[in-house]
Amino acid sequence: MERLSERLAVARKALATLVEAIRERKTPLNRDASIQRFEYTYETVWKAAQNYLSVVEQLTLGSPSAVIRGCFRTQLLDEEQARAALRMAQDRNLTVHTYNEALAEEIYARLPAHAQLMEEWLKAMDARMPPAEPSEAVTASLPVSGNRTDGQADGLAADPVDFNPERVPAGGETVGKPHVHLVHSGETGGQTRE
Repeated sequence: MERLSERLAVARKALATLVEAIRERKTPLNRDASIQRFEYTYETVWKAAQNYLSVVEQLTLGSPSAVIRGCFRTQLLDEEQARAALRMAQDRNLTVHTYNEALAEEIYARLPAHAQLMEEWLKAMDARMPPAEPSEAVTASLPVSGNRTDGQADGLAADPVDFNPERVPAGGETVGKPHVHLVHSGETGGQTRE
């Protein structure tokens, strides 16, 4: 849940930079800067939505368009907003061609509507966030087994995540809340929590 909160905060900050750029006087330099801010704002918002769907709705979706459709299915976005979000995704894909002046002007003209939609999207996620749970990382209350006198469990590091193997079916999909994703890191060869 903490990672989701962080992603939402990053997305809100990115959106603030986009809104700031849009409010500036239009120049070719400001237009291009605004489009670049749109690119990274869109990326942070859809990835926050992806994380929201995974954590809160238990939906694992990979692409921006799948995430938008998932947000529609879970009623984070209504039909009109979902259609606008799909058009926004198309604009994001076209931003690599902003050397084309006419296209850059078209995308720039749509940025205020895109910013408004992303603000509504973030507000919808904020409104449906579950209340924060108190930290479970209190090591003083961890059970200690065996005859150790140093307060440590026998050869096991204390882990604040409640893992119940019965909650993870054989196929790997998770059932219920909470769940932890383990991501294999190719560089280190280890696993990290996501």
